[in-house]
Amino acid sequence: MSAESAINRLLEIHPKGFDLSLGRITALLAKLGNPHLSIPPAFHIAGTNGKGSTAAFLRAIVEAAGKSVHVHTSPHLVNWTERYRLGAPGGGRLVSDAVLERTVDRVAAANGGKPITVFEIMSAVGFVLFSEHPADYSILEVGLGGRFDATNVIGKPAVSIITPVDLDHMMHLGNTVEKIAFEKAGIIKPGIPVVVAEQQDAALDVIRARADELNAPVIVARQDLDWYEQAGRLVYQDEHGLFDLPLPRLKGTHQLANAATAIAAARVVLPGLENGVFEQAMQSVQWPGRFERLPEGHLAEALAAKFPRIAMPEIWIDGGHNPQAAAMLVSELGKLQAPDGRKCCLLTGMLTTKEPAEFLAGFEGLAEFVVTVPVPDSEA
Repeated sequence: MSAESAINRLLEIHPKGFDLSLGRITALLAKLGNPHLSIPPAFHIAGTNGKGSTAAFLRAIVEAAGKSVHVHTSPHLVNWTERYRLGAPGGGRLVSDAVLERTVDRVAAANGGKPITVFEIMSAVGFVLFSEHPADYSILEVGLGGRFDATNVIGKPAVSIITPVDLDHMMHLGNTVEKIAFEKAGIIKPGIPVVVAEQQDAALDVIRARADELNAPVIVARQDLDWYEQAGRLVYQDEHGLFDLPLPRLKGTHQLANAATAIAAARVVLPGLENGVFEQAMQSVQWPGRFERLPEGHLAEALAAKFPRIAMPEIWIDGGHNPQAAAMLVSELGKLQAPDGRKCCLLTGMLTTKEPAEFLAGFEGLAEFVVTVPVPDSEA
């Protein structure tokens, strides 16, 4: 038996992917002793793009500061254990398969077969794990939206963070940026600071209005903080000072923005951090599968054999699936092409809930051809 087997059993019993409400998760947590009320102080992150990368930067910063931090992100790339990182002095670790399996079974038993989504159960799993393992801080990534997301049962995070908002999950969140921003702004809590990444004006207006209603201090990118690349360095500046930092290990101009958002949030919760902490974090941050180049190997050889017009190709992978993410990819891939006019082949698979035409539109003139593939065990 394994954690994956236990979770697959739950997926068979509770097949519904999303059903936005806090009633089920609240009832389940009550049966478990309300573990969400005793997790370490939380960085709570909502948004459309960049949530996981921002969480990765935050983890790197907190650990560079000598603190321990739990991290709950979703979805995972390969294994369910990737969703839960347990903080420990000197650096955390992913939850073991055995511990995850036991905790999943325990939470499922408490639910007693009542209607619930697997994401709600897995959020409860995170709260149980984080409440029973000591750490200085926790990082929680919203799964969908914010207002009715299972992570939003926490009453008083240390800081709320909203990364860039764009059109995505429209069947659940609404078909305009304003409607989606309203759902994301649902994580804002009375009097709790909220750090807002660079946004479209329509989204920012909605977020700021909600923060004003709740008397939540707002720290807005490009207004209260700024960043830029200079001479191969990342320069970050806010009202408290300037940091001259190495470029982060994560590739792409968009990652500079994610780093800046994380720095701003860290400075809210951990004021007084020195330049050296952020420098170490930029060099140690890891977040696989985000505009990441794969090493040469069997996949590159197979692609070269399949498409002889392409010599041994560079393979870059990314999980982006909405127009904003596509624009980022087009920009970064264009930089790779520019020196010698190399050709680009796009290999993509998307769920039926996405808008592939809008995503692919920006690649016209960049990608020589597109190969579409199914997504295993999903409607795609």
